[in-house]
Amino acid sequence: MNNGTGQGILLCFDDEEAIARAAAEASGLSVAVIERHRFPDGEWRLRLPELLPERVVLWRSLHQPNEKLVELLIAARAARELGARHLTLVAPYLAYMRQDMAFNPGEAVSQRIVGGFLASLFDAVITMDPHLHRIDTLSEAIPLEHAIALSGAPLLADHIASQRVDALLIGPDEEALQWVALAARRKGWDHAVCRKTRHGDRDVDISLPVLPVGGRAVVLIDDVASSGQTLARAAQQLLAAGAASVDVAVTHALFAPGAVQLVRAAGVREIWSTDCIAHASNAVSIVPVVAGTLRSLVTGKP
Repeated sequence: MNNGTGQGILLCFDDEEAIARAAAEASGLSVAVIERHRFPDGEWRLRLPELLPERVVLWRSLHQPNEKLVELLIAARAARELGARHLTLVAPYLAYMRQDMAFNPGEAVSQRIVGGFLASLFDAVITMDPHLHRIDTLSEAIPLEHAIALSGAPLLADHIASQRVDALLIGPDEEALQWVALAARRKGWDHAVCRKTRHGDRDVDISLPVLPVGGRAVVLIDDVASSGQTLARAAQQLLAAGAASVDVAVTHALFAPGAVQLVRAAGVREIWSTDCIAHASNAVSIVPVVAGTLRSLVTGKP
């Protein structure tokens, strides 16, 4: 394995090599793939470059996060032992941000716990559209000076503008307002949000906003698409209310099994996502905006 004795290096795993390599090249960093071997009992053996520069970036998107958090623990500690003095995590999707308070006695507040865990390993964290609901800044969840939250909403807005004329942006629930408003401001579009009542992970009720949708090209925009239930319900009601079309734009295409089919069956025409998570719906690359941040933070270049 090549060593990383240059100005900075980006480490990644083989399943994210393509996007990580593109980001490294755009940032002026060398790149190396962490080798993994899984033992019969499920444990990992990781192998990093034997010599690392002082500034190291680790790329790991944290969808399906439980095993990946162990990878981060081992890789980050090993990187320190191999020479890293400043360690940055790029986690395009950041897990465990939704549980930001104890809703029932005894519940673990995973946002605070996982955020503290990441802060103990890294000097900086860069992510895209973390699901922050009751806090204002990422540093409240991950107590670091450089806890950087970028957004895919403007990128999605640019793509929507290339596909639809005078789109109407709708958030499937109130929590989506921050992303809907950001995308709408970029293009001067009308926007609103639905009201959602959740009865379970796959049982939701949706109330449409007062804003008229008749004859409009509506785009449902959100940070995450997972089960697809909320998007499907909203799309059905929008079309029933006279929307000319309904498309979906999301930063994180989690899409559980069957979710895309559910959304399509509800009448959604197109699904667009960023490449934070590799998915067939990827239409927008986060590489330029992440690379710009890395150049400033890691290499000191604009």
